[in-house]
Amino acid sequence: MVATPLNLKILSEKPTPLSSGHRMCAGCAEAIIVKQVLLAIDDPVVVINGTGCLEVSTTIFPYTAWRVPWIHVAFENTAAVAAGVEAAYRALVRRGVLPADRRVVFVAFAGDGGSYDIGLQALSGALERGHRFIYVCLDNEGYMNTGIQRSGATPRGAWTTTTPVGKVMPGKPQWRKDLTAIVAAHRIPYVAQVAPSHWKDLMTRVRKAVASGGPAFLNALSDCNRGWRHDPAQTIEVTRLAVETCYWPLFEVEDGMWRLNYRPRRKLPITEYLRLQGRFAHLLQPEFQDLVAEIQAEVDRRWEELLRRCGETA
Repeated sequence: MVATPLNLKILSEKPTPLSSGHRMCAGCAEAIIVKQVLLAIDDPVVVINGTGCLEVSTTIFPYTAWRVPWIHVAFENTAAVAAGVEAAYRALVRRGVLPADRRVVFVAFAGDGGSYDIGLQALSGALERGHRFIYVCLDNEGYMNTGIQRSGATPRGAWTTTTPVGKVMPGKPQWRKDLTAIVAAHRIPYVAQVAPSHWKDLMTRVRKAVASGGPAFLNALSDCNRGWRHDPAQTIEVTRLAVETCYWPLFEVEDGMWRLNYRPRRKLPITEYLRLQGRFAHLLQPEFQDLVAEIQAEVDRRWEELLRRCGETA
């Protein structure tokens, strides 16, 4: 199925699926991404939401900010529950309880802790079985809801409460996990890496995910100004710099074919991304120049590897 193009007039007239008045932090990218994702979908939506910042901030009893059917699940089993809900829906359609001519889109939202780490097994199993849902990883690069601890998505050199900066440790010592490539290795119909700063690209990828007809995965860079240590007004600028430095490239993998969706006119040095964030403030000191050089080399290596996969020239 071919994804229909975005109609900005129709989008502007659609009711907001996540209402204002929620308790997300000012400048939080998660609320921005959720609205972009759900506004891009024309069909009825059911949201499955694992424990995390999004869940606790939008459903403080007895209130809810959700204007679509929503279910809260445990931290580690978002994909498992999404698979169960989708399977139950298909069973009801087969039995004639629900109409077969009306598509319902199941969207799962989970953080990087619940996706890269303790939820990876459930996610891998659901993708391997071929359940028809869209899984959106809200990647804020840490366990932000429980106190800014490091996760498998936390970049090397970043300060967190469990990777402190000092004489012994210059922030997190390991490289971040490449979850997008891990999911792409499952050979599911659609995988994409997106950022809220490039909203039209993000919403286009959502529509392609819906049209793919099978399990789809979107890895969305979700700036957390509390954990990343910057002014709330800089959220979109920080995510834009992640893309322009090629730290967070925008690409898709459709039926195993890799495609680059955005190429910066001028690839910026990684220091342009690091300098706005307090979690990297120590890296700008002279004693950490070698570590910054290593981070730049790794960004360059991954970017060149992506270009090769996409059949692009450097």
